[in-house]
Amino acid sequence: MSILFKVVRRHVLALMLLPTSLMIANRAMAIQKAENQDVRDLLSLAAQQSASLDYDADQMQSLLHNDVAWQTHAILLQAVKGHVNQLSRTIAKLEAERSEASTWQQKGVDRVLPLLRELAENTTAAINHLNKNQARPVSGYYADYLDENAETAHDLNRIITATIEYGHMRGKLEKLEEQIQPST
Repeated sequence: MSILFKVVRRHVLALMLLPTSLMIANRAMAIQKAENQDVRDLLSLAAQQSASLDYDADQMQSLLHNDVAWQTHAILLQAVKGHVNQLSRTIAKLEAERSEASTWQQKGVDRVLPLLRELAENTTAAINHLNKNQARPVSGYYADYLDENAETAHDLNRIITATIEYGHMRGKLEKLEEQIQPST
């Protein structure tokens, strides 16, 4: 048997197996859990809440550049704390629904958890610092806490928004795929 014949035969076999391979891959994709509507709704709620935190964090950072009373810091920190607690409750609901979520929804929830913990810890540290340093609220590590909170809040909002956007794009892709599939 010539080398050319062996190469051609291998290519022909590969081409013959290609449709079967594509069909198996397509079925494997279909076996994955579908998007969970409850998780999708909770992610949308989390996106709204993280947008509020994102805004709060920017407001807190602006206080570092203005000479305002410590009470103003305290009021805004309490708003941040309230939004962190609100988002924590939503994320807890997402965790409870995790086993029913699609793989990509699970990944989104998993990426958010450590950021939310970090945000809660930094907010608590900022509140504790402010309570001890009312005469000089922007002294010490306070600015670092606020900067960290801003960065974490932005990341949190970005990840939740990207997870939702991924779901929308995945849905569109699935609809397009249905249009190009041969009817059976």
